[in-house]
Amino acid sequence: MNKNTIKRAKKYSHLSLQEREEIAICLENRMKRYEIALLLGRSTSTISREIRRNSPVFSFVRYRASTAQLRTEERKKNSHKRQRIPNRKLKRFICNNLKKGYSPEIIAFLVTEKNSRWKTNHETIYQWIYKERQDLIPFLVRGHKKRRKRGTAKQKRCPKVPNRIMIEKRPMDVNLRSRIGDWEADTIISRQSKVAVMVLVNRKARFTILRKLDGKDAYSMHKAIVQSLISYPQRKRLSITYDNGTENTLHELTNKKLGSDSYFCNPYHSWERGTVENIIGIVRWFYSKKTDWKHVTQWDLNKVSRFINNRPMKCLGNKTPYQVFVALAA
Repeated sequence: MNKNTIKRAKKYSHLSLQEREEIAICLENRMKRYEIALLLGRSTSTISREIRRNSPVFSFVRYRASTAQLRTEERKKNSHKRQRIPNRKLKRFICNNLKKGYSPEIIAFLVTEKNSRWKTNHETIYQWIYKERQDLIPFLVRGHKKRRKRGTAKQKRCPKVPNRIMIEKRPMDVNLRSRIGDWEADTIISRQSKVAVMVLVNRKARFTILRKLDGKDAYSMHKAIVQSLISYPQRKRLSITYDNGTENTLHELTNKKLGSDSYFCNPYHSWERGTVENIIGIVRWFYSKKTDWKHVTQWDLNKVSRFINNRPMKCLGNKTPYQVFVALAA
């Protein structure tokens, strides 16, 4: 058989911008599609497909080569993208649990528990929310559209708290969370409110106590902490870690009442009390920074604390703070 008689298949190539410009000119001159195909050395079906896919939606708008090229490039770019979460039922499951206040880490765990065929992880959920479902950002604990860089906060004067023991001298048992009696304390304040909310979080179990304060003063804070912890046995109130706010100046009196020790983090080092800061972030999901705490009752705060204490946490092996606190108290 003569090799010259064998028809070799032509290597296909996409239309170029120059060819699309020729198509636009030919259409302006009312040339037929088969005539355009002959002029460009292309098949008629290629020309027909190009005009059908890249022509404007409105019939009175003419075919434009530049617009057609942009559409083609966009389709090519999107064709290589894999859907982050392709399953519709999984998307519904994620949405429902986000609205319940669950974090992507918890949802990723619940996904594997519910259906072994569903595959996802917390990072995929975060990417899906920020790229495709930005309407769900407010349901995240840290629902920031833009993240502020470290070091941009305004410097403030550090108030003096008498007889502080700094966090560097805190026992290793407290640092390692090896016992149940260690707590972190903070207050949630608002410029619009003369009252505040005390937050106490157990370092090991993440068990949370919220109590409304009569004011932002030190005595109100001391009174709230004592009332919250005095009913627990001594082994469950061994130490409290504070920040350097003036509301903590009566820490020695609190220690005398509870038989506890007090430790203070370094100024502007809020991550040294990361547990209570994280819980405050969850409380902010219910009450914004502009909340007037005068109109929030203790019953409302108890409802929020029950939600937090019955919410699974990844750091607890997806158990709830209440489950861990009760188990360790036994």
